[in-house]
Amino acid sequence: MQTDIKELNEKIRLESEFVDLIRLEMDKVIVGQKYMVERLLIGLLSNGHILLEGVPGLAKTLAINSLSNIIKAKFSRIQFTPDLLPADLIGTMVYSQKTEEFKVKKGPIFANFVLADEINRSPAKVQSALLEAMQERQVTIGQDTFKLEEPFLVMATQNPIEQEGTYPLPEAQVDRFMLKVVITYPKKEEEKMILRNNINNTFASTTPILKPEDIIKARGIVREVYLDEKIENYITDIVFATRFPKEYGLESLASMIAYGGSPRASISMALASKAYAFIKRRGYVIPEDIRAVAHDVLRHRIGLTYEAEAENITTEDIINEVLNKVEVP
Repeated sequence: MQTDIKELNEKIRLESEFVDLIRLEMDKVIVGQKYMVERLLIGLLSNGHILLEGVPGLAKTLAINSLSNIIKAKFSRIQFTPDLLPADLIGTMVYSQKTEEFKVKKGPIFANFVLADEINRSPAKVQSALLEAMQERQVTIGQDTFKLEEPFLVMATQNPIEQEGTYPLPEAQVDRFMLKVVITYPKKEEEKMILRNNINNTFASTTPILKPEDIIKARGIVREVYLDEKIENYITDIVFATRFPKEYGLESLASMIAYGGSPRASISMALASKAYAFIKRRGYVIPEDIRAVAHDVLRHRIGLTYEAEAENITTEDIINEVLNKVEVP
């Protein structure tokens, strides 16, 4: 097995060279936000969708738009509003007087990269139309079913500061997002740089360096990253500790957790850690990779009780406790 790992490591080191090129291109247009860019790459390489939470003006739209440009892929942005309809998202049947028959008019969901801006501003009907497309990778309009283009990545954003006129995403729907990433303000030096670029109007632009087919090929290689049985046990222990904290010596958390991570949490953690190892140009997953992605995978999959909210305990605190308690292989 040792020689296999060596070969695999070498193969992944060569195959993952494009990651550095993507980062260089992204650095041209985005100041800071390295964490967000890295999470976008994890989602892209492991075929998962991302829910981003952050205040306005943190380059969320610019990030996904730039990434789609680098990969020469189709990008569409949908602004979610309270009056949005599922047809505005997936498309509808339009009657043509010329041919006297109905034609399918495809909606903005037919793209490789879809930015669902402020997803919590739209009612459940629209959210479920988007989430069905994310899960099934297909859309039904009238009698016809259409496959969505690959790669297909949805990045939905949520504004945490406004609660008026918003429709919170139901837990079962949030579970379909592989990662929930919370992004914060840039550092002082970064903000000065953003300020200068805007004042001097010195905006660089990205160059397309890859094709969508390259990403599909890379996804196949990411799945080859070696995941040892000890690491599999570590993942399941972390997820089970969120469901049955008492069994892991976390009695204090039992009254704080309403429900723990779903089986999707285990799958997402395994795939995200493989993609993380690939980005770090390694052919095998180590416990540090699991710890690096654990917060983003579990953040939206743990339900808090009223008791936890009364004591100001957050999901972050619970994940930290679990990671500190569960034995590292």
